[in-house]
Amino acid sequence: MMRRNKRKDGGGGGGGGHDGGGALRWLLTYADMITLLMAFFIMLYSMSVLNMAKFRQLAISVRSGFGGEVEGKGISIVSPGTALSLTPGIGPQAPPTPLQKVEEEVSRYITQKGLSRVVSVHQEPRGLVVSFRSDHLLFNRGSAELRPAAQEMLKQVMEKIRPLDYPVRVEGHTCSLPIHTAQFPSNWELSTARATNVVRYLIAESGFPSKLLSAAGYADIHPVAPNTTEESRMRNRRVDIVVIGKEARTEEPNAFTGEDIKSQILKGFDIEAELLSSQGNERRKEYAH
Repeated sequence: MMRRNKRKDGGGGGGGGHDGGGALRWLLTYADMITLLMAFFIMLYSMSVLNMAKFRQLAISVRSGFGGEVEGKGISIVSPGTALSLTPGIGPQAPPTPLQKVEEEVSRYITQKGLSRVVSVHQEPRGLVVSFRSDHLLFNRGSAELRPAAQEMLKQVMEKIRPLDYPVRVEGHTCSLPIHTAQFPSNWELSTARATNVVRYLIAESGFPSKLLSAAGYADIHPVAPNTTEESRMRNRRVDIVVIGKEARTEEPNAFTGEDIKSQILKGFDIEAELLSSQGNERRKEYAH
């Protein structure tokens, strides 16, 4: 009897062991989850450090694991020729655009010449903008006559812009202080005259193609700083050279093209010649009498 009881106990113990094994079946699911997580993080790590060839191999392996096409017949995850960064967290680096290259060259010139306080360069949705303060750099206060010291600076900047063959608009801006002189009844005339004179210089002296140039005057309607202090007003009194990007090329109804300005100059010479000729005829008539 004792032996039978022991067998039953032993059998009961064996049954208890079997039941205990069934209760620990969650370990299988847990182990599968850990394995999948490890594979997932290994894949992330490999994507950040592998070169392109190994990355494509990994992409094919992942695609085959999900039942996709192997042997390179399907659509590749990575486009051919795409540069993959080897540094985690940094994506492919696109080559600089033509405007970015010119921006770097102009910025380097401004730094070398110590002009950072009076000349700046930056990009906007419309294109590249090189901004010159007017006061004591391009013009004297209240004047539209280009200073001789500014001519070489403008020439150097335009030499860096010219290879682009992009349209360039010269914009004149003033502060909110009113002006009323015989030559400039308002800031509109002053800002337009300054922009026009810069364009005339670029055509006549720097050899910039007139068909790519235009001029516009905006008075004080586009300030870059509040007109509350003299320092702010000095920032607003400026001339902007805008290199218009391909995405923003539209006709400017309020802009005078370089060809227009050139024709006006020639027309002025013709009018002056006619006046001199008429004066000469009048004098001949007086002598004849």
